[in-house]
Amino acid sequence: MEAQPGAGDAPRPDRKGRDTIVELLIVDDEVHVVERLLTTIDWQAIGIGQAHGAYSGEKALSLLETTSIDIVITDIRMPGMSGLQLIAEIQRRWPKTKCILLSGHSDFHYAKEAILYRTENYLLKPVTERDLIEAVRRVMDKLRAEWEEIVSRQRLDYTLKEHLPALRSNLLGELLQGRRLSPELLRDKTDMLGLGDVTGKPFAVMMIRLEEHFLHYDARSLSLMEYAIGNMAHELFGDRLDSWYTKDAHEYLVFALFAREGSDYSVELANWLERTASTLQTAVSSYLKGKISILVSGWGTFPADLSDLYNRSVAAFRRTIGGEQELFVRLPDAPDAPDVTPLTSLYEPPTLIHLLEAARWDAIREKLDALFGEMERQGGDSQEQLLEAYFGIASAFAYIVHKSGRSLPDLARDDYDKMIRGIPFRSVTQLKEWCDRMLGRIRDDMTRETKNSRAALIDEIRAFVDDHLAGDVSLQSIADHVYLHPVYVSKIYKLETGDNLSDYVHRVRMEKAEYLLKHGHDKIYEIAAMLGYQRPHSFNHAFKKQFGMTPQEYRDRFS
Repeated sequence: MEAQPGAGDAPRPDRKGRDTIVELLIVDDEVHVVERLLTTIDWQAIGIGQAHGAYSGEKALSLLETTSIDIVITDIRMPGMSGLQLIAEIQRRWPKTKCILLSGHSDFHYAKEAILYRTENYLLKPVTERDLIEAVRRVMDKLRAEWEEIVSRQRLDYTLKEHLPALRSNLLGELLQGRRLSPELLRDKTDMLGLGDVTGKPFAVMMIRLEEHFLHYDARSLSLMEYAIGNMAHELFGDRLDSWYTKDAHEYLVFALFAREGSDYSVELANWLERTASTLQTAVSSYLKGKISILVSGWGTFPADLSDLYNRSVAAFRRTIGGEQELFVRLPDAPDAPDVTPLTSLYEPPTLIHLLEAARWDAIREKLDALFGEMERQGGDSQEQLLEAYFGIASAFAYIVHKSGRSLPDLARDDYDKMIRGIPFRSVTQLKEWCDRMLGRIRDDMTRETKNSRAALIDEIRAFVDDHLAGDVSLQSIADHVYLHPVYVSKIYKLETGDNLSDYVHRVRMEKAEYLLKHGHDKIYEIAAMLGYQRPHSFNHAFKKQFGMTPQEYRDRFS
């Protein structure tokens, strides 16, 4: 196990992964072209999750900044920003996005320039639905192949090695805080991180606090010093011990030092460990010009003794070293037997508050069961532990209720009286029963709030579509109206109704078209305008695809 630098910034993925539904954008200054391609092609049937439209290069860029678009189909000649200029900007800012060009015969000389911009295809207008669908299918296949290469084992291995130090540090930090992993999962994680199988191995904890001159460094300089100390420890201990370290919440460097296979981790090795730790302290002072205090524990078995040795080390640092500097302390092998021990299950991550915020009801139940089980193992009805557990649980319940804008007395009802008494519960059983009632009410309230919120959103979306059918009812316009991200709007609508939002807009248009053709006297082109179609031809095409006849034929038959 080599020494680890501080965690750096992980690279941000360029675009979405292979399993995400493909998003498509059609760009043309001729509104009827966009409308026809959006409404007459069943994009969902070929794997397009959402098809968007934009009527200029500038609007397309605006949409690309807020929505993850995989494929752009654009006309070449447009006022302002041309299609080629748009593609150049897309290639600069979103290189994973694929582009298809549409052009008239007179613009075919642009084909060479389009190739230079790495466009995926070049289609002549008027393009048939079949040709366009085939072009999009080919691009989708290419996207899929590219993402399969990105997530290949070779790429994953390379990325994993690049971020091994941060991943190792994070895992040790979680274990120190009490996260429990099954032996199989822990073995898989440590093997993946190049640590080997450390389960069941003897280890000791070494805790280092940086002092004096180090306290005046900026964050970057301090990280470099911590990295240097980690490397020095690796060099000094490397002959007999493997080292794995992290930085904890108290700003201490915490090392897990593992005895090598075949090592005799007896008194002699313990003495060697202490002498070497003292050597590290002197080396830091001499070469890094700063002071450190060090605490070294006795031996334990990993990971069973990790949390206990760590917590005892933190407590010993506070009691024994305190505000003094450049001290060296050995943790006593036998801890003092406390009169009362804290309920570790209550504070282990993830906390009850975090689980409530995420509405992870099964995990909440598991955490409470672990807490009550710990209380029963430690004697059951200790009043101090009952109060500790109650205060922790009640504060989490109060937080989540108040965060939802609700009143605790309204939600708790009769149980609120118990909450304001000095000692509300006399037994673990009473506390469990109260928790069950409160948790059920909180869950019902949060579920009802979510359903009401989503139902109100769906009503608002539909009202907007109904009121603005003659204007812009694109996904972006709807999202702007409800002040939400277009991807979220699209997914919530699908989740709540089972339909795509675009399908709803199309259905409303066709239903209104039926009514107007049957009961009104407006001309066909007037009905097309009332339904938001820029050209009667687009309306005729969409209507015939829906009903198998033109609007005029429908009127002649049914009016």
